Amino acid sequence: MTTTEITDPRPLYAAALSWAHDVVRGVRPSQLDGPTPCTEFDVRTLLAHLVATVDRAAALGKGIDAASTPSFVPAAPDDGWGTAYGDAISAMWTVWRDGPGSDDLLDRTVTAPFGTVPGRAAVLAYTSETLVHGWDLAVATGQDAEANPAVARAVLAMMQRFLPAEPRGGRIPFAPPVPPRDDAGPTEQLANWCGRGRA
Repeated sequence: MTTTEITDPRPLYAAALSWAHDVVRGVRPSQLDGPTPCTEFDVRTLLAHLVATVDRAAALGKGIDAASTPSFVPAAPDDGWGTAYGDAISAMWTVWRDGPGSDDLLDRTVTAPFGTVPGRAAVLAYTSETLVHGWDLAVATGQDAEANPAVARAVLAMMQRFLPAEPRGGRIPFAPPVPPRDDAGPTEQLANWCGRGRA
């Protein structure tokens, strides 16, 4: 699958969200204060951000500037993050997949934190964010850190096309790419391209 074939990115987003949801449900309360490869977030903060990314995707579909919505949700109960994430996903799909005119949203211009783009570009960007932060969370909590390989490869190809290796930093909030390990799978390679690496 290539980026030119991604006319409807919602199946990719759905697959990424399903995998990430499994990772979220696998987090133990005793792990919530642990570090993650996303060095500014511990596990609890990363969970709060992951849920917020889905809320922001829903806001975009409603015509709301996503940057005006919080980038972190309030803390859930220690054993409630799976439910919080699942509820956010269900609410988002009522806009992007099930709502009136939802197919038209792919061509509608939306205002994301990274700019004004067509809806399909925003969905692809949130798919990448889901996979990268899902990888962060899986690595931090000792879970399987590889999503569906076909999904991860498609998103990696898209990010390599639209996110250049340089410049990074400042207006482009990504660290330089990390050289992949010899046995890195496509999800890890995506995280590497977005500036993440294992400790």
